[in-house]
Amino acid sequence: MQGASHVTRNRLLAALRPEIVEQWLPHLEPVHMKLGAVLYEPGETLSHVYFPTTALVSLLHVLKDGSMAEIAIVGNDGVVGVALFMGGLATSTRGVVQGGGGALRFDRVRIQAEFEQGGPVMHLLLRYTQALISQMTQTAVCNRHHKIEQQLSRWLLLSLDRINGTEISMTHELISNMLGVRREGVTEAASKLQRKGVIRYSRGRITILDRAALERCSCECYEVVKNEYLRLLPKRLAS
Repeated sequence: MQGASHVTRNRLLAALRPEIVEQWLPHLEPVHMKLGAVLYEPGETLSHVYFPTTALVSLLHVLKDGSMAEIAIVGNDGVVGVALFMGGLATSTRGVVQGGGGALRFDRVRIQAEFEQGGPVMHLLLRYTQALISQMTQTAVCNRHHKIEQQLSRWLLLSLDRINGTEISMTHELISNMLGVRREGVTEAASKLQRKGVIRYSRGRITILDRAALERCSCECYEVVKNEYLRLLPKRLAS
């Protein structure tokens, strides 16, 4: 059945009971997300939600002058488009594919109907939304109070957790946009991590060489976000 082989690659879908997944399968459309693609702009009415499997999506807040900063990352841990089932329809953020890859697309009308039925699906989506809000809150605190090297380490760790890999394709310029800092600051921070043997950066690709060391270079914000996701999102919904 279409999409069946991809469902377990998204941890939110994998938490659903088998009978719910079976009902959803005919309506989960596999799509490929290209690096840099814009899924939606601020104020647009969303037509679908997306459950990334191997793709990584940045939720960006954009100012009038065009400057932007990332407020959250969504990968195989969750869903893009929470405004649809939370009643907003439109969102104040921009959704940009930060890491190209696969996702499962689910129609707006269906996700709204599933949510409004209440029960386990609604509870799971509400828990995920709480976890996402926690990430947004911690990101705001981190960007205000911690050094760029710590912010970069946090960002790399959160990204890696959501693609289950050790390599990210990303230029310093794009990272600076995500963090809302100067490109020179990102370059300096990445150079420090590379000199320490934590990462290797070459031609727009960042490879993590020492995960434990990267966690030590990060601030407490990474652990706070990670623990909230573990606390709020079960591996499987109870019957």
